[in-house]
Amino acid sequence: MRLFLLVCLTMIAFAANSILGRAAIGGGFMDATGFGLWRLVSGAAMLAILCRMRGVTIWTRARFLDRNSLWGGAALTLYMAGFTLAYKDLDAGLGALVLFGVVQVSMFLWGMLKGAPATALQLTGAAVAFLGLAYVVWPDGDAGVSLLASLLMAASGLGWGIYSLLGRGARDPLGSTAVNFSLSSLMMIPVLLLAGGGTVVSGYGVFLAVLSGAVTSGMGYALWYRVLPKLLPAVAATVQLSVPVIAILAGAVLLGEAAGLRLILGSAAVLGGIALVVLRGPANRAAAAK
Repeated sequence: MRLFLLVCLTMIAFAANSILGRAAIGGGFMDATGFGLWRLVSGAAMLAILCRMRGVTIWTRARFLDRNSLWGGAALTLYMAGFTLAYKDLDAGLGALVLFGVVQVSMFLWGMLKGAPATALQLTGAAVAFLGLAYVVWPDGDAGVSLLASLLMAASGLGWGIYSLLGRGARDPLGSTAVNFSLSSLMMIPVLLLAGGGTVVSGYGVFLAVLSGAVTSGMGYALWYRVLPKLLPAVAATVQLSVPVIAILAGAVLLGEAAGLRLILGSAAVLGGIALVVLRGPANRAAAAK
């Protein structure tokens, strides 16, 4: 029961990131890359404080030059850059749908590369999810979704998928997340400079970025790294399917975003298809746990 509640809390934090990002960037209170950098730095600061309180040492050369830490920082930077840039043009719910759709597909493909056999049910699910996603993002007259924004969010999903896979081997979730955030903060600076970010800053935008970084990102990701080792890959993939649904509902209630029939039908197809992808028989589940 405790694990279930922790997972639910983590999914709510993930959805909240979409709402906060869309509110700040889409509302014009902060530019995209500036929001991402503020989010990373505030997350790193919060995690460093928590590590200090627990007596966890993170400021070591060996830890920052560790291969997993560098990969974790790079994956987090890819996720953050794509996430923030995409939310200039995507609604919160749709952004979360694209993000976690790609996450599930990337984790599925990784399983195939690691030797997990793909069943007919999984291949069918992947096809349904792809068609559902294409239906949502395909241009429809003046109401078409930005293809560039969708591709940026897809890149973000790839980054998050890699980050989640790396997190399964984390022995110190809090310390690993703190190091990842610190490295990603440094890696994000060139992205901000290349994108010409940091030009739009407001008090409210900073507040949303810090809230997203310190609470729903920093603490949320540390919690995710903590529960990941206790979940089978299929379960870890499945529970994230709740995030787009939470984000769509929250976006409609809090941001007044439309949730039309096209988005609802596309969401159902993506979520249903990905659910088929991550369903495994007992033998496959045992193999995934190894």
